[in-house]
Amino acid sequence: MKILVAGGGGREHAIAWRLSRDEVKHEIFCAPGNAGTAAIATNLPIGAEDVDAIADWARENNPDLVVVGPEAPLVKGLVDRLLSLGIPAFGPVAAGARMEGSKRFAKEIMDAANVPTGKAETFTDPAKAKAALPGYGLPVVIKADGLAAGKGVVVAETLEQAESAIDDMLVSGKFGIAGAEVLIEEFLHGEECSILAMTDGERAVLLPSSQDHKRIFDGDRGPNTGGMGAYSPAPVVTEDKLPLIKEKIILPVIRELKKRGIVYRGILYAGLMVNDGNSNPSGPLAKSGSAVNVVEFNARFGDPETEAVLPRLGGDFATALLHAATGCLEESDIVVKPEAAATVIVASGGYPGAYAKGKEISGLEDAEASGAIVFHCGTKDADGKTVTSGGRVLSVTGLGSTLREAVDRAYGAVSKISFDGMYCRKDIAHRAFERS
Repeated sequence: MKILVAGGGGREHAIAWRLSRDEVKHEIFCAPGNAGTAAIATNLPIGAEDVDAIADWARENNPDLVVVGPEAPLVKGLVDRLLSLGIPAFGPVAAGARMEGSKRFAKEIMDAANVPTGKAETFTDPAKAKAALPGYGLPVVIKADGLAAGKGVVVAETLEQAESAIDDMLVSGKFGIAGAEVLIEEFLHGEECSILAMTDGERAVLLPSSQDHKRIFDGDRGPNTGGMGAYSPAPVVTEDKLPLIKEKIILPVIRELKKRGIVYRGILYAGLMVNDGNSNPSGPLAKSGSAVNVVEFNARFGDPETEAVLPRLGGDFATALLHAATGCLEESDIVVKPEAAATVIVASGGYPGAYAKGKEISGLEDAEASGAIVFHCGTKDADGKTVTSGGRVLSVTGLGSTLREAVDRAYGAVSKISFDGMYCRKDIAHRAFERS
């Protein structure tokens, strides 16, 4: 197949890499791609959010499939444009992408579909938002309604922190239009995990479970980031919970969207909170009657979860994507291998705040020679050298027969990489090891 992957981060490198591992060889293009995708695909000088330019390229080159990685072009209607040209595209249309583009809309869908989640209200008036805080207790979650690159969520431990977050979004405009409306949401107790469901608008197949590490520092401390690492499978998602997740969360949402005239195809990412009912019995679990509650939905492959999940998939990945995009997905399209996977994000010093770019990266070949997979997130080629160009620079993934083996392989590879200001968390998968 001739396949275009829209995006230039670690997720898109992982998608292109997994496509390159299919038994049938594909002609792969990335827009814009990065220094890593250049080795396995043809990078195009087109930004992922440049809907017009991608549509023009697709019209001229007639790809068999376009896979849209980031959320922003989905919300902007890239899939709608491609479908209007008769080109199959993996990802939801703009109306479906509102599941990520508007947290208020996602809550409306969940409520209508009777999906278990914490209570929430939306506000545009900071005074009214602050007045509502006592009804939620502490901690409380403050969320920007729109897209904020994974940084628009504040878990406030004190009333002062909650009020400050409201002011940042509604008064100071920290997240621009994305924060023009905020959600105050009940804090869900338990352990967080991610389920990526591939769907063709009718059927859904769950990909292997994973767990992201959102905070910048070890021990889950510090500000939220786009993700500092992930691992798969997540032991908190036991086999008995998978039918519940599919039948009570994923399929009801797909059906509710269809009732509203939205055929949702692509990935429906469910950020979940799992609780066996032992903590916070008077909280949202008691009201929902469920040990699994939805924290959020995303409309695409997660990042860095993708870098941990896709290396565990066998079979023909391109066929699975095409079947989902064209409405004929089958359970057999997804083949899961038994290995565990662990991904460590290597970041620029200062991230998620200000950070320097253009730092030369060394040790990449040695890291890959150690048996790990190095996905590029924020890199570019400069005069024959690979340099940093983003906050999250690399996703280093190790595979192993056990999770410990996978984690050790990932960190062993990270130890061979070097650039000025390099930073990574040292405790990826700590919750899994604490459980065992």
